[in-house]
Amino acid sequence: MSVNTDRHESAVARYLEAWNAREPQALAKAVAAAWTTDGSYTDPLADVRGREGIAAVIAAAHEQFPGFAFRLLGTVDGHHDTARFSWELVNEADGSAPVAGFDVVTLDTEGRIRQVLGFLDRVPTGA
Repeated sequence: MSVNTDRHESAVARYLEAWNAREPQALAKAVAAAWTTDGSYTDPLADVRGREGIAAVIAAAHEQFPGFAFRLLGTVDGHHDTARFSWELVNEADGSAPVAGFDVVTLDTEGRIRQVLGFLDRVPTGA
């Protein structure tokens, strides 16, 4: 069975664009493009609701891992208003990827993210 996942792929592309935004104004704009106003983000280290909280979590990740970028691993799998995908956090200097995870996102009718449930599959030792 083939499912058209363009909507899901677009949402995940906006999501990763937000996670890779480093400058505060670009980050706020990218989060607004990706999430609904009351959207949420939950993973083992964070549980926030609203765009400001989400932007703060992203900014903190860049503080902890300067010079790193989030990259999609594999393809986006989606149906109805839900998509799942894997990602890794890549060191732009040497290509190492000490952090990797798997996220499930729920979209609204316009393709914005209402909820993210994140799982960490690989984390640095001592993290």
